[in-house]
Amino acid sequence: MKRKKFGLLPKIVVAIVSGVVCGLFFPDWLERIFITVNGLFGNFLGFIIPLLILGLVAPGIADLGKGAGRLLLITAALAYGFTLFSGFFTFFTCKLTYPLLLSSSDALTDMGEQAAGLAPYFTVDMPPVMGVMSALILAFTLGLGMSVIDGGRLKAVMDDFKDIIDRVITAVIIPVLPLYIFGIFLHMTKSGQVAGVMGVFLKIIVVIFVMTVILLLVQFSIAGAVGRKNPLRLLRAMLPAYITALGTQSSAATIPVTLEQTVKNGVRADLAGFVVPLCATIHLSGSTMKIVACSMAIILMSGGELQLGQYAGFIMMLGIAMVAAPGVPGGAIMAALGLLQSMLGFDETAQGLMIALYIAMDSFGTATNVTGDGAIAVIVDRVNGRCQTQRS
Repeated sequence: MKRKKFGLLPKIVVAIVSGVVCGLFFPDWLERIFITVNGLFGNFLGFIIPLLILGLVAPGIADLGKGAGRLLLITAALAYGFTLFSGFFTFFTCKLTYPLLLSSSDALTDMGEQAAGLAPYFTVDMPPVMGVMSALILAFTLGLGMSVIDGGRLKAVMDDFKDIIDRVITAVIIPVLPLYIFGIFLHMTKSGQVAGVMGVFLKIIVVIFVMTVILLLVQFSIAGAVGRKNPLRLLRAMLPAYITALGTQSSAATIPVTLEQTVKNGVRADLAGFVVPLCATIHLSGSTMKIVACSMAIILMSGGELQLGQYAGFIMMLGIAMVAAPGVPGGAIMAALGLLQSMLGFDETAQGLMIALYIAMDSFGTATNVTGDGAIAVIVDRVNGRCQTQRS
């Protein structure tokens, strides 16, 4: 009999619950073991993040550029536009609602001060080979360069490098994440902050779910207006893709269903076959919404301020950095860690909370992404039809 796979989300839930329970009775010497493990894993994350950005973003941009054409330009512009809209819509919504939802008791103070004297048994320095921004600039330069020249040999090297990074994520980072998150919640329980954090988790999940509904209504209203179709009927036809994505947690795995439902919405089959697989890689409205909303909550809990100028740059870079997010649960947050660190100043604890929050809602973000792909396909189909009519 085939063994049923225990997914990442259940592992994260078990890790959080176990960390809270064990934090009630673990002695300090045992907690220090997990502090040591978290310190080693955190240092490894700091080392791998620039390489992760380089390995994921450069090949993704190169692949995107080599398919240059009118349809690609229209689809990429719509996908990036929807992603930007999602990010800024999330920022302004959360900036208005979070002060009402998050009280002073939800503050995330410095756990190091509250657990003074607890230090790892040993540490291993793992300095990164380059800074995060250097990795981003190098990735953009190489990706755009490979799309302009016929750099077959360099592209092959970068594809191999991307495969290595994918293996590191799937074979090292993802399996260790539950243990890492267990250590974070163990430490927060010992320092007396876990109740506030869990309360914030529930509030954020409700807020994000409501925002995803509004986002999809806006996207399909635009698609309905452009395509001259009933937006609610368009959205209803995409519900099977939404439900499938909830179960698979993967845009790529949902492509067959997304394609079928997109064609049912009146999009030509050949055009849907181009737009839907492309959008599965470059359209990340739901993922952007989750990352922006969760990061804003953590900044407020840490006593920081939400600044539009800071988040504007973060949102615009996020829409690019996640283009080549691997097809694994939580891939987008892995690709975004470098930006969270360099542009928002997130430390190891904040990054761990971001990972836990993101993965807890991974299905909803993926479902929002793939459902929105159907709206983009309707718009592209209409715009492309107009272009062909004008030419004839």
